[in-house]
Amino acid sequence: MESASVTPVADTLKSRFGPEVVHGLAADLAGVAPTFDVDGFTRMALDGFEDLELTDRSRHIARALAVHLPADPTTAMHTIVAALGAPLGDTLEGMDAFRYMPYGHWVAEHGLADVETALDLQHALTQRFTAEFSIRAFIQQAHEPTMARLRRWAVDENHHVRRLVSEGTRPRLPWAPVLRDFVADPSPILPLLEALKDDPSDYVRRSVANNLNDIAKDHPDLVVRIAQRWWADATDDRQRLVRHALRTLVKRGHAGALAVLGYDPAAPVVVDRVVVEPPVGVIGQRVRVAVDLRTDGPAPTPALVDLVVGFVKADGSVRPKVFKGAALHLEPGVVQQVGKTISLRQHTTRTHHPGTHTVAVQVNGRTVGQLTPFEVVG
Repeated sequence: MESASVTPVADTLKSRFGPEVVHGLAADLAGVAPTFDVDGFTRMALDGFEDLELTDRSRHIARALAVHLPADPTTAMHTIVAALGAPLGDTLEGMDAFRYMPYGHWVAEHGLADVETALDLQHALTQRFTAEFSIRAFIQQAHEPTMARLRRWAVDENHHVRRLVSEGTRPRLPWAPVLRDFVADPSPILPLLEALKDDPSDYVRRSVANNLNDIAKDHPDLVVRIAQRWWADATDDRQRLVRHALRTLVKRGHAGALAVLGYDPAAPVVVDRVVVEPPVGVIGQRVRVAVDLRTDGPAPTPALVDLVVGFVKADGSVRPKVFKGAALHLEPGVVQQVGKTISLRQHTTRTHHPGTHTVAVQVNGRTVGQLTPFEVVG
C-alpha cells in the first residue's frame, strides 16, 4: 500500500491497531446514528480480536460493521460518510489513517448494492486512508460506472483522489488481487495515466510510474512506446516518472527501455576489477562489492551499472538478483568505481544458503566481464 505516508509494517502497526480502534469507530458512528448499538458492535468486534494479524483485525471489524450498521446498504454508507469527520490533510500517517481501514473492507463487500453511493464513499475514504484496494471490486464487478467515475476523478482537486485513479487501477498492485482483465489488455488504463502524467503532485506521478511498471511486466514494448513519446518533450518531473516506470525493464536489460534513457548496450565499457570484501561472507552479515570501470571509447560514455548477484538456493542452484548500482558518465582514460553493500541476513523474501555465490556486472543491460565468485558460509 502506498497511500502518502502510510507504511504497511504489520509488526509495528498491529500493536497500535488495537481495541482503541474499535472504540473510536463505535464512538464516531454513535455520534451520527444515536441508535447504533455501541455495546453489541464492540463485543462482536473484539471477540477473538487479539489473536488476529493486522489485516484480519480490520476484516473482523468490517464483519461486525455489517451486522450493526443499518441493513440498507445505502443508508449504511451515508452513515459511514457522516462519521468520517474531516479529511486528514496532505499526509496520511499512523493510526489516524489506519483506523479507517475496516470501512474499505466493508464497502468492497457490501457497497456493490448501490454503486454510485459506494463510489462517493470511496472518494471520501481515500482522503482519510486509501481506497486503492476496495475500488478494485468495483472495477471488476461494476466496470463501466467505475471507469466513468475514475475519469472524472483524474481531474479532482484532491491529490489523494487523483492518486486513487492510478493506484487503484494498477494491474498488479501489491497486497491486492490481480486485475486480470487489465493484465491482458491495459488499454482502458492508458487514458487515465495520460491525464495524470504531469500531475503537480509527485505523490500522484510516482503512482503513475508504478502503474506503468506493472504494465511493463506483461506488455514491455507498449510501455517503451509510451515512454518514448513522453520523453520527447519531458520536463524534469516527467523524466523522473519515466525512469521509475522503466525500472523493471532496465533491470531486465530491455534494449528499448535503455535506449529511451540514453543508454547503449553496445557502449565500449570495460570492467577492470571486481572485489568482494570479505572474500568469504557469513550468513547474517554483509559483503561489500566494488567494481572499477572505464570506457575504451574516445568520447564520454553514459553507463547504467547494475550488479547481478547469484544467490545459492537450498537445492544448490543459483538465482540471480539485480541490485541497482549507479548511473555514470565515463570519461576516456578515467577509472570510476561503483560499490554496493549486500546483506546476507535472512529475509522473508530471500533465504541465504552456504555455497559459491557470483557477481556479474551489468552495464546498459549487458553483462560485461567475467563472473566473480565468492564463498558464503553459515
